[in-house]
Amino acid sequence: MEREDVIAPDANRDANHDANRDRDGNRDANRDRDGSRDGNRDRIVTAAARLLSEGGPDAVSTRAVSSAAGVQPPTIYRLFGDKQGLLDAVVAHGFTEYLSSKTAEEPTDDPVADLRAGWDLHIGLGLANPALYSLMYGGHRPGASSPASVAAFEMLARLIGRIAEAGRLAIPEERAAALVHAAGCGTTLTLIATPEDRRDPELSRTAREAAIAAITTDAPAPASAEPGPVAAAVTLRAALPRTDALTASERGLLREWLDRIADPAAPHRHRAETL
Repeated sequence: MEREDVIAPDANRDANHDANRDRDGNRDANRDRDGSRDGNRDRIVTAAARLLSEGGPDAVSTRAVSSAAGVQPPTIYRLFGDKQGLLDAVVAHGFTEYLSSKTAEEPTDDPVADLRAGWDLHIGLGLANPALYSLMYGGHRPGASSPASVAAFEMLARLIGRIAEAGRLAIPEERAAALVHAAGCGTTLTLIATPEDRRDPELSRTAREAAIAAITTDAPAPASAEPGPVAAAVTLRAALPRTDALTASERGLLREWLDRIADPAAPHRHRAETL
């Protein structure tokens, strides 16, 4: 009995050691498989992006991509489901690179100048990568947006918000962001569709300045000047999230009032005011 009492703990330790070693081995194997999966995915997306750039969407066939990436076709189906899934991944990759280039730009003290710089960067992306851009902005399915495209629009919305806080936005933020987005995408797709030797070099600048003129005032109002009610409401609406003097319900009510002042013809105006 005494001997068994001595030996049993050693046996348990050996069993626990073997179990831990098996678990460690399983973790290492899973890590290797995950690493291989990620490596295959990166190679496939990179190869597909290169084929897209060289030959357009028709060049991104399963056979061509698997050959360029050095994988078997079933690997593509296992990772992406189908060709559309692969193209979606390529679009996400392109958006990620685009967002990285945009975030590298340091903001200045002039948000309108920053908007101009962002517009030019956007146009440059499309002309440098026409096939990718066409998929990003011209080939999306109705009602579906990739997380990266949402992030790109949110960056534009934040920039529009800075213009509003500076007292230079003439229309509600949401409409201003939508207008600039539509104008920028339309201009880029028009330039892409035009043969390079027939492109109007002034088209982008003219469209940019027209969009900016439509959403901004000429300059911040002097402190002594009496701002119009719309511009004042838009400016205060932009700064409202940064105030802690009101409760959440009070901010919501004030936001509704400011929205009515900023855009009196919008559907949120429930009744005509009477004097």
